[in-house]
Amino acid sequence: MRTSSLTGARIAVAAAFFAQGFVFISLTTRLPRFLERWGLDEVTLSLLLLMMVLLAGVGSLVAERAARRMGSATMLRLGLALMVVAVPALTLAPAIGFFVGGVAVYGIALGLVDATSNMQAVDLEHRYGRPILPSSHGYWTTGGILATVLVLATGHLAPEIGAFVVVVPLIVAFAPFLPRAVEVQLIAPGVPAGGIASPAGVSTGSTGEGSTSEAGSTSTPVPWRPIWLVGIGLVVFYMVDTTAAAWGPAYLAITFDAPGNLVALATFPYLVTSIVVRLAGGYLVLRFGVTPVLRTGAVVAGAALALVALAPSWQVAVAGFTVLGAAVALVAPLSFSAAGRIATGTAGTDADPVAGTAAGAAGEATDAGSATATDRARTDAVIARFNQFNYVGALLGSVLTGFVGADNLRLGFALPAVLVLALVPLAPAFARGTLGRRP
Repeated sequence: MRTSSLTGARIAVAAAFFAQGFVFISLTTRLPRFLERWGLDEVTLSLLLLMMVLLAGVGSLVAERAARRMGSATMLRLGLALMVVAVPALTLAPAIGFFVGGVAVYGIALGLVDATSNMQAVDLEHRYGRPILPSSHGYWTTGGILATVLVLATGHLAPEIGAFVVVVPLIVAFAPFLPRAVEVQLIAPGVPAGGIASPAGVSTGSTGEGSTSEAGSTSTPVPWRPIWLVGIGLVVFYMVDTTAAAWGPAYLAITFDAPGNLVALATFPYLVTSIVVRLAGGYLVLRFGVTPVLRTGAVVAGAALALVALAPSWQVAVAGFTVLGAAVALVAPLSFSAAGRIATGTAGTDADPVAGTAAGAAGEATDAGSATATDRARTDAVIARFNQFNYVGALLGSVLTGFVGADNLRLGFALPAVLVLALVPLAPAFARGTLGRRP
């Protein structure tokens, strides 16, 4: 069995998530500086974020179609390369037009990397046969934490210093640990060695490059209803997450007049508590179950956002962001994991993680031996389309928060405090065919 290939693929997936988080948080924590530099108000910034999110949706759709012919790994590298172009364009822009152009290019890159990195992670999770998505998203958070530390350390310097963050996606896009083509096999008891060797030319894990057949060529229709339920949950998460990431620093600066080099504290503790929960995500899900974990997190998140909205000082608001990060950390990885299982037909109807583990293991052992290029193309297409829910949530979080809070940003944080409670009734949809750790 090619365990070394799986290890290499996992490193590559982790690196892609890390680069994405590092660049995204580097930019959002500098938003107050961009507002000041270009004389933008909250409504204008909301329109810019709207443009970025819409273009990210375009990038995700491009990734879906191009991955069928070129492989999702190739598109992932392209997205990272576009970041290398976009970040200097918007941080070093000599005029507002260059800044807007940089934001536009970054939006497309964001969509490409979002979609393809999740394609890779879902496929890798299926091959391992146990939860991989929480830790993969944890590497995104790790990148965000390091970016926040960098902003805290360089906040007194000129905003142009942010251009240096392009080093990370540049290294990842062309790193030697991203092999061009390998055959990766599923580690699962009872599956013959070579039972899931990837067909020639099929994108595999983080490393495959090649063409795939059309996702729609499979005879089994995609069960979109359960995917929609999970997708609504993803919308709720990204609404909350984008509100915290995009507007948290501005909230501290505008509402509380917090020192400029400390506004990144709206993001830093949020990311720290998030990564702690994500790294423990596999254990939490197996110990308590998907549904209880998500329901508890939703209630705590509502309380945390209420604390942010009602905070008498920026220190109290930071405490609210800290609790919020832990409360919603597992929503995104568990949603992509659920969508991937539903797309491949391995998700059962069990909401019980113990029963789901047995069902998922049996389903994987059955499906593993018959995996085809069509199966992979089908899953990639579903994940790319599912990723669109990400941008609906980002629109609500970045744009709606700005418009609702145009006169008072406290109102902008009060709205998601109510909407996040929608995760309580949606939580069982995330528990279909839960993957468990193999003995």
